[in-house]
Amino acid sequence: MFTGIIQGVAEVVAIERRAGLHHLTVALPQGLERGLETGASVAHNGCCLTVTEIDGTRAGFDLMAETLRVTNLSGLEVGDRVNIERAARFGDEIGGHAMSGHIICQATLEEIIEAPNNRRLWFRLPGEFLRFVFDKGYIGVDGASLTVAAVEGERFCVDLIPETLARTTLGERSTGARVNIEIDPQTQAIVTTVERVLAARAGETVASSPAVKPGRDLD
Repeated sequence: MFTGIIQGVAEVVAIERRAGLHHLTVALPQGLERGLETGASVAHNGCCLTVTEIDGTRAGFDLMAETLRVTNLSGLEVGDRVNIERAARFGDEIGGHAMSGHIICQATLEEIIEAPNNRRLWFRLPGEFLRFVFDKGYIGVDGASLTVAAVEGERFCVDLIPETLARTTLGERSTGARVNIEIDPQTQAIVTTVERVLAARAGETVASSPAVKPGRDLD
């Protein structure tokens, strides 16, 4: 489990591209390597990856075909930077919201609105996921736990304070960039459950309605 509080930004130092798999090596920020072991989970731009090797502050990870298909990690090049969060431990403060590290889709950064002390980012989200996004709800954007500021059509926006801009790669993003999205799992569970119940009730209503014969008067 993760909390969506980015602990640092790591630089990609090597990528080995194999058939159906990329082996990624990053240089972790000083201190984040402490206590890290192979088999541990580390989120990269919000995507949970398993440590396969450790060499000082450098750590290696394998990206399988599904990870490459769903996330923006497939487009990484040496020198790029990614948001990093170590897995949460029992007793840790959860300053963001509970996140699984399972990316549901990508969104496109369409508009950046600058203000004196913050920045508003507008993203376009695939339509099938819009029902999970609402004003003041939680959303994971490249691993950062953020609050949805507004929803308009197929777009939503978030407001970033100077601390978020300084501590994450979101401050480096330009229009056209693709970001990883994780929907709040509790919201997703509630929405899908309500949809299923309403669909079942609608089916029962149709089944119990009396048949109307063609041409019959409906006075």
